[in-house]
Amino acid sequence: MIATLLTFSLAAILLTLTPGLDTALILRTSIAEGRKNGFKAALGINAGCYIWGTIVALGLGALLAASQVAYDCLKWIGAAYLLWLAIQLILARPQPLTIASASQQPKTTNWFLRGCLGNVLNPKIGIFYVSFLPQFIPAGQSPVIWTFLLVSIHVAIGTLWSTVLINIAAKASGYLQQPKIIQWMNRVTAGVFVLFAAKLAFSSR
Repeated sequence: MIATLLTFSLAAILLTLTPGLDTALILRTSIAEGRKNGFKAALGINAGCYIWGTIVALGLGALLAASQVAYDCLKWIGAAYLLWLAIQLILARPQPLTIASASQQPKTTNWFLRGCLGNVLNPKIGIFYVSFLPQFIPAGQSPVIWTFLLVSIHVAIGTLWSTVLINIAAKASGYLQQPKIIQWMNRVTAGVFVLFAAKLAFSSR
């Protein structure tokens, strides 16, 4: 069991360190919206992992893996959501993030929800969990318990990596929080979201 957990942990580390949508969201949010909102986005992503873990543990993930219709529905919803996020970033009017302005600006964006939805609406995560997690569940052990154990390991690794990203972004934020730079980051992140939306829309299982 120890060897199984170590092997899974190594695979989870490699998966976590691979740059992707989550990395782009955390970095952009941390620099433009502050450390606190960066952590909210990271916690939302972690919550999405647990939601997918629950779906897999209950056996619903097998339906997603087997049904093309279910996969396509979630795929197109996820792609539309990423495009919506991209449009929101492009249309946003960034302001300098100072202590005064941050306290005066309305808190309208729920970054926890955005991080969670970005994860839950990505069927690739579900397919990955369905195909990947069972390989590390020892014979004779409870699939439910082990699924949540493995997801917890993945979340713990993701939390550590998110903390590193957020702290790096926070240290650099003093140089990057000018409106023009934030607008540039918004456009770059929006472009990343559009690319992931296109990749998701034209993907197959």
